[in-house]
Amino acid sequence: MPRHPNCNPLMKYKRILLKLSGEALMGDRQYGIDPLRLAEYADDIKKVHDLGVEIAIVIGGGNIFRGVAGASNGMDRVQGDYMGMLATVINGMALQGALEDKGMQTRLQTALKIEAIAEPYIKRRAVRHLEKGRIVIFGAGTGNPYFTTDTAAVLRGVEIHADVILKGTRVDGIYTADPEKDPNAVKFEHITFEDVLSKGLNVMDTTAFTLSQENRLPIVVFDMNKKDNLLKICEGSNVGTVVSI
Repeated sequence: MPRHPNCNPLMKYKRILLKLSGEALMGDRQYGIDPLRLAEYADDIKKVHDLGVEIAIVIGGGNIFRGVAGASNGMDRVQGDYMGMLATVINGMALQGALEDKGMQTRLQTALKIEAIAEPYIKRRAVRHLEKGRIVIFGAGTGNPYFTTDTAAVLRGVEIHADVILKGTRVDGIYTADPEKDPNAVKFEHITFEDVLSKGLNVMDTTAFTLSQENRLPIVVFDMNKKDNLLKICEGSNVGTVVSI
């Protein structure tokens, strides 16, 4: 498959799917979007983009609305999930603006048709954008209720033939226990899909994780809030935790 002609041959990954949580965009706020955090992410993404790495992005919507939480408060689950999908589009638009402020070309594609602000998701068009060096942001999840944005990220990653799923979190990898609660938790530098399942570790929801495993698409869990981590991963440095076959 052709790749962006300016891609640095020393890069470990040529095409990535970056998964960001909606909560990550809050920064130190209680909800919503922190422009400073957006700008920081845009700076980190630009360093990778300038080296010719093809970048696709999926963002959650938990900083604005979460369908499961709405359902727990009596709202119809399907209605809540669609509201959550629209929240991911808002986040996608915010990130698109931040990236374009830094001089990058972007395209926002959505699983739900919102033609005034985004292209409908078309796999071949998305791949062509990536080959031309544009950053593609995928919004509205899979377009179906009951599926998380983790599942959307893996699905899109498989469809566009990404080399890896980079799951940016506030934790610097996968641990034997929650490191924020257990000071004795030990970090894994590399772990297999089978070991994640057998140890009952929480990496992604089961649907997303199984889809990644079946398609042999590795996942790297890392701290997106630490400057240059994204660049170091693409260069091949040992950052975060790698999950693979």
